Amino acid sequence: MTTADIRAARPSRWAKFLAVTGPGLVVMLADTDAGSVITAAQSGAQWGYRLLLLQVVLVPILCIVQELTVRLGIISGKGHGELIRDQYGAAWAWVSVGTLVLACVGALLSELSGLAGVGLLFGVPAWLTMIVVVGGLTLMAYTGSYLSVERIALAVGAFELVFLIVAWQANPDLRTVASETIDIPWRDTGYLYLVAANIGAVIMPWMVFYQQSAVIEKKLTIADLPAARWDTAVGAVVTQLIMAGVLIAAAATLGMSGRHESLETVQQIAQALTPFLGETAGRVLFALGITGSALVATIVVTLTAARTLGEVLGVKHSLEHSPREAPWFYGIYTAALVAGAVLVASGANLVALSVGVQVMNALLLPIVLGFLYLLARRLPPPYRLRGAYELVVALTIVATAGFGVYAALTGLRAS
Repeated sequence: MTTADIRAARPSRWAKFLAVTGPGLVVMLADTDAGSVITAAQSGAQWGYRLLLLQVVLVPILCIVQELTVRLGIISGKGHGELIRDQYGAAWAWVSVGTLVLACVGALLSELSGLAGVGLLFGVPAWLTMIVVVGGLTLMAYTGSYLSVERIALAVGAFELVFLIVAWQANPDLRTVASETIDIPWRDTGYLYLVAANIGAVIMPWMVFYQQSAVIEKKLTIADLPAARWDTAVGAVVTQLIMAGVLIAAAATLGMSGRHESLETVQQIAQALTPFLGETAGRVLFALGITGSALVATIVVTLTAARTLGEVLGVKHSLEHSPREAPWFYGIYTAALVAGAVLVASGANLVALSVGVQVMNALLLPIVLGFLYLLARRLPPPYRLRGAYELVVALTIVATAGFGVYAALTGLRAS
């Protein structure tokens, strides 16, 4: 075989990247879930562009956090809950899983409420929407492999990109964007509450658990680590572009009408955007974006809860096993979906719930990020946190968790 033949037989860098891509993009698309979209819309509605700079600042923070997750999964070959159990014992594993369950329950209710709200925009009752969603996602999990579920998640999550079209069509005034972006009211407790909500909307406990398990299920190796890091970085940029797009759309449309107000339902958010985008186009675009964000997040959240509980319980917890082989895994997955659907069908204030869930995520950050940092320091020497980068990671985690908790507590005291 000639040198040219050998080169032709080797996969290109792009081919390697595409083969590895998936876990990072899926978890980042899920990051821009229904609750995050609503938090971004609420931010734009109440504060114009004053929370836009925060969306940019959160990109490198998100990359740092999720890169540690990728590193832990590929090097250890263990899920996050399992790794905590092995390194620190079952008690600490259950503490960590407890924070995960809280975050997953809140997120699942938020996603399903978002889907129910979209159904109501078109006159579909919530109970019927829930039946379709639960039935479809149950069928997907019971009949698919990890790769098929990943492809479905990427396909439905791609609908979130319509929010970039919405932002463009909203035609924001660039001078207003520039002036309000640097006009930051740090002393306003209402502003700090939404700062905490946005931090909690970007760094969620279930993201850490999901991506660490996903790189294992995809059977990524150490050779795949560079491409997996790029997968995560690209996803971080995409998710924050979507968040910025939603915020810009809400700020531009409500700013044009002189209404910087609180939005209480999915219908109100849609109605705030549609007059400026066209009644039909605005409603359809908003519905597609929310549906994509809520569906991919529902898939990720339910799989994360089922996988992690399976890890700590020591039972089979993978989509590669059949329902007969992993009854606990599929049972938890199904029970979570059904219970969430029943609660949502009974009625809930989506916006208040969604923003509250993101604030709760901010309060849980010290536990989640603390374990992530400690575990990364126990990896084998070539991949262990060390030197200047360890200091950067430590300062980033302390600052993010500390400010998230401070802003959340300040906002809660004022509410």
